Amino acid sequence: MPIRATRSLTRKRDVGEEAYDDKSPDLSEPALEMMSGKTKRPAKRPRVDKEGIHRTRASKSRQLPKPDAEITSKREDQGGEDIDPESGADIDEDIEAVKRDAARPPPVNSGYLPLPWKGRLGYACINTYLRTSTPPVFSSRTCRIASILTHRHPLHDPTQPEHATHNRPNRAAPADIARGCRYVEEIGLANVRDVARMLRWNDKYGIRFMRLSSDMFPFASHGVHGYKLAPFAAGALAEVGRVAAGLGQRLTVHPGQYTQLGSPRQGVVENAVRDLEYHDEMLGLLKLPEQQDRDAVMVLHLGGTFGDKTATIERFKTNYAALSASIKKRLVLENDDVSWSVHDLLPVCEELNIPLVLDFHHHNIIFDASQVREGTHDIVALFPRIKATWDRKGIRQKMHYSEPRPEAVTAHQRRRHNPRPSSLPPCPDDMDLMIEAKDKEQAVFGLMRTLKLPGWDRFADIIPYERTDDKRIASKKAVRRTETQAAGDIGEVGNGIGVDEVAEDEIGMGGAENRVYWPPGMEEWLRPKKREVRKREGPPT
Repeated sequence: MPIRATRSLTRKRDVGEEAYDDKSPDLSEPALEMMSGKTKRPAKRPRVDKEGIHRTRASKSRQLPKPDAEITSKREDQGGEDIDPESGADIDEDIEAVKRDAARPPPVNSGYLPLPWKGRLGYACINTYLRTSTPPVFSSRTCRIASILTHRHPLHDPTQPEHATHNRPNRAAPADIARGCRYVEEIGLANVRDVARMLRWNDKYGIRFMRLSSDMFPFASHGVHGYKLAPFAAGALAEVGRVAAGLGQRLTVHPGQYTQLGSPRQGVVENAVRDLEYHDEMLGLLKLPEQQDRDAVMVLHLGGTFGDKTATIERFKTNYAALSASIKKRLVLENDDVSWSVHDLLPVCEELNIPLVLDFHHHNIIFDASQVREGTHDIVALFPRIKATWDRKGIRQKMHYSEPRPEAVTAHQRRRHNPRPSSLPPCPDDMDLMIEAKDKEQAVFGLMRTLKLPGWDRFADIIPYERTDDKRIASKKAVRRTETQAAGDIGEVGNGIGVDEVAEDEIGMGGAENRVYWPPGMEEWLRPKKREVRKREGPPT
């Protein structure tokens, strides 16, 4: 059965609830592949409490939540707006906030560069070049719960492929839960199959570190519609693990901001545990060699403070103690850019034997000003203690790096990532460094080129609006044949004769000249140029 999938860019999970709010349209796979351009972000709706009273977020005030307040995210715990760090949208701030933050003490940065570089640079989840290839290669296809329920019904004509209008599920026929499960499982398997191609692409261009998408298996950790990955995905995931092992690729995951073990709400904690179990099963089914499996960690934020940091830490400790040994083996904590500094988390990590991921960008926004100054210089003194949290478990250390956008002034604005960082932090020169940036693998390429890191000469610039590594479909529109074409010397494009064919395993791989790099701000070059329609001037004749 052909898979009907939707993009996962706008899906949100309601913490403590059993439903997802997915604003993305339910598109067929062919329609999804033809989509191009930027999608508009849905307008925010006012939140509604249990009594149906509309409440709006106080985005500019910082009020601590009441004990019985509805808690939906760590952002709201701080009274701030939930923002996407990789979004390019502007953030409005009042003049006083801008003046105050602009006058803060200048950051004190280290002058050390970890060169010559011997570590691994990585990116998260999406490869922008492969995502826009034809057909697209990505691992976050998803769907809506309504689609799962609809696909419990058989097609109007089971002997024919599903079609968005001509052969849809027949709601009048009896429903079968297993049929709906097979539908969502096929989406997950399609995602897994593309991961292997992404890993081979990474290896070709000198990237050996990647974060897997948490959306690979839609709704796998859902309270009602969740499912186990074994046995249906065991073989596909083992194949990904075989490829990763052969290429020496490190794979990690990063459960989302709503996975909070320190929440005071039991429903939120139960959701968090299910989500961790899902990620742990996914990594375990990769069947990686011992050290690579140990290095396949799950990065987690502690979450909100819920008005009391001490009480939140105690709840986290209690809930962490109840986790399975398999999850504890993989779980690592990361400092964030809203609530929890390195100095907050390091004692917890040392007490519970949990590795600490240092995020330099987050540290420059949330830090203990009584012990360190903003910047990368002072935090270096904590490197030995941080590294020790990894060494105790025999896991190779990793760090995260990103930079704020150049125009950012306030802490709120500085949360957004620069699409391409310009330098490296003062980390050890053999570090596994995750580059968190909107431009994904292109941000890694940018650092390779700027600093002449290993692999910088493996790739070349793309030709604007043209690609030689796509499975091109010839136009069916008839064209006028010349004498030469009629003689057969040149193929007739209109009939698909003479069109270059790209081998299946070479689609999206950059062609003979390895053209996979697009300059900053030129993402539109990845797609065919839109035809410009000239407006007719003057009155019609």
